[in-house]
Amino acid sequence: MSKSFTLTNISQLVTNNSALGDGQLGVINDAAITVTDGIVSWVGQASEADSSIPKTDVGGRSLIPGFVDSHSHIMFAGDRSEEFAARMAGVPYSAGGIKVTTEATRKASDAELRTVAQSMIKEMQESGTTTIEIKSGYGLDVATEERSLRIAAELTDEVTYLGAHVVAPEFAGNPEAYVDLVVGEMLEACAPHSKWIDVFCDRGAFTTEQSRRILEAGIKKGLQPRIHLNQLEQGDGIAMAIELDCASADHLTYLTDDDISALAASSTVAGLVPGADFSTRAQHYPRGRDLLDAGAAVALSPDCNPGSSFTTNMPFCIALAVREMQMTVDESLFAATMGGAIALRRDDVGHLSIGARANFALLNAPSYIHLAYRPGVPLIGTTWKDGNVIFTKGDIA
Repeated sequence: MSKSFTLTNISQLVTNNSALGDGQLGVINDAAITVTDGIVSWVGQASEADSSIPKTDVGGRSLIPGFVDSHSHIMFAGDRSEEFAARMAGVPYSAGGIKVTTEATRKASDAELRTVAQSMIKEMQESGTTTIEIKSGYGLDVATEERSLRIAAELTDEVTYLGAHVVAPEFAGNPEAYVDLVVGEMLEACAPHSKWIDVFCDRGAFTTEQSRRILEAGIKKGLQPRIHLNQLEQGDGIAMAIELDCASADHLTYLTDDDISALAASSTVAGLVPGADFSTRAQHYPRGRDLLDAGAAVALSPDCNPGSSFTTNMPFCIALAVREMQMTVDESLFAATMGGAIALRRDDVGHLSIGARANFALLNAPSYIHLAYRPGVPLIGTTWKDGNVIFTKGDIA
């Protein structure tokens, strides 16, 4: 027997379907939404909701699709707060700090790694995130990468093999030998747990040529490619990422006009992670406004990781996108929901059209604009995933 419920007296319902409501966000005012067996079965004016279905009055608050986080590094152990303090005191960021986390991650038990990841996911849910991608990348040896991905696969369907985060410490003098490991024994062990393959193509990590080899090896094993690119300096990897049909190219703090035009003409999403630019004191933020104006698809993510962006909070990134990347509130919310879904090549999340998964968040605010208008304020009252409450402050049954 099917199970249905309706949420009513929604001040603004964001559907991300312009055919259902106003503007890019498909906003319906004075709305209701009906869920049947974990799927959105109806949306519309509250006055038109089926009176036979049990209703909950949400008190004139805004409801949005659950955030889709397409970029996270939460399989780790250890603490790097002193590194953060040093950066804030003027020490430049480099990718080398990853190796500090590698030592702690290798020593951690499966239970310890699982506990850290679960605590990060709990934070994400409390700030409205319902779909999460999880990368490996702090083991940098076969055994730790494999178990990181095995544990990640317990927690999400969106699992990414990132053995090529940086060159492992023991291969410091021979990066090509490490690439051999990444595309050989490590890939064989990790591919069964993974959907995606990723590489950090940047200064201090991997060259464009090495990155191509790594991604092509993953593709041959049936993994789908994505890439970290141009965080630390302008590189030449955009064309390669597009050629290999990477689902997303992430960071992109440095972009040329030609890069932007190429991304706009491609199916590769620009994955912007402004939390990393904030926490590394980057000289500037990515060119979000220019990417959107050119017609590129943009996703937002906190890039949760213990070194360069230790935040799980998508609303914080929305506020940064509005303030620092000249994106509108509507564009930023779309990027944090539908943009993330596109970056994961998902059509069942990131929106609240009929047939979508019933993943959404209720704001303790009358308008979604408050996500940027009230930066730092914990506005999420309740989060649902597949129609089930996964977080609530207690005011929704």
